[in-house]
Amino acid sequence: MTSLANEGDVFDDIIRTVRDFVRNEVVPLEDEIENSHEIPERLRTAAAEMGLFGWALPEEYGGLGLNMRQDVRLAIELGWTTPAFRSMLGTNNGIAGKALVNFGDDEQKQRWLPRLASGEAVASFALTEDGAGSDPSGVRTRAVRDGADWVLNGAKRFITNASRAQLLVVFARTATDPETPANQGMSAFLVETDRPGVTVSEPDVKMGQHGSVTNEVGFTDVRVPASALLGAEGDGFSAAMASLTRGRLHIAGICVGQAERAQQAAVEYAATATQGGRSISRFQLVQGLLAESQAELFAGRSMVHAAAEAFDDGSDTRIGPSSAKLFCSEMLGRVADRAVQVYGGMGYMHGAVVERIYRDARLFRIYEGTSEIQKVIIAKQLLRGAAG
Repeated sequence: MTSLANEGDVFDDIIRTVRDFVRNEVVPLEDEIENSHEIPERLRTAAAEMGLFGWALPEEYGGLGLNMRQDVRLAIELGWTTPAFRSMLGTNNGIAGKALVNFGDDEQKQRWLPRLASGEAVASFALTEDGAGSDPSGVRTRAVRDGADWVLNGAKRFITNASRAQLLVVFARTATDPETPANQGMSAFLVETDRPGVTVSEPDVKMGQHGSVTNEVGFTDVRVPASALLGAEGDGFSAAMASLTRGRLHIAGICVGQAERAQQAAVEYAATATQGGRSISRFQLVQGLLAESQAELFAGRSMVHAAAEAFDDGSDTRIGPSSAKLFCSEMLGRVADRAVQVYGGMGYMHGAVVERIYRDARLFRIYEGTSEIQKVIIAKQLLRGAAG
């Protein structure tokens, strides 16, 4: 546990600062972010100054070193606003940064982690491919040893922050035997985006989460030195799963924050809107919508905190994160849907906060492991335990 984790007052100050920043600085710019598909540079600079590019990275490298319990509290605050803001910071702290923390050697960490923590550099997690998303066993990108180097060929899809990144954590098959299982035949590499043969597409046009950037990334005879290998050859699957597990619990916290925002908007609208000369808050069916959302929100928030505590003490690093990600992402979809229903026709209009949250919410059930994959993970862990 880091020194900061033992300083409750310090962390409480961080939470208050982030809450004030999100609600007073980011929220007023949500429409600008939605329409421009960009995060204003002043928000990026302020986030870097606050240390938000390195909240989950070790203090020795310039990060804040938050544990999982603190991470989810921060995630709930970041979830209050457009997910694009958190997405700008997420790969440095999450799937890409933690892969480097968990599997990097001293030289790799010294070179990259201080730059990631300060926001000087952005890292992306290049795992997903067409036909290999939630199940990485289908990865077709290959890395072949050529003398002292590795040569990479292949393509990645939906890679968050790729066009902003200086570093890619790339997962590729290195086993020469095609029958080698994925958990043994895949390796991870640190690949700079300016290396010859690396191409990054224009940003994808998505249904929601405007301002968060995803791209296709291609590798054509990309040559990297042996020192680019992250961990040992064959460690790629372990590196991917370790990063994704923590990331899923963080995403669950983001979903709670989004649901809190949608629920507050619905309550405030119900308290002020009228129908037939009467406040809609007096209609019991509207009250029912609000009550159902509040109960589910309470359950999701409680689950996230409990799962984070179990993650930190090591008692549950699999079922808890997947359960929280599954429930909270699905819960957010239901809360956002009810919020639109409370608004009625106004909730379907572009510009209504609940309309944006409704679109943004849909992606949480897909990325970092779909809801269906979370069910498979949970069931396998339960059955494995039952089998002894």
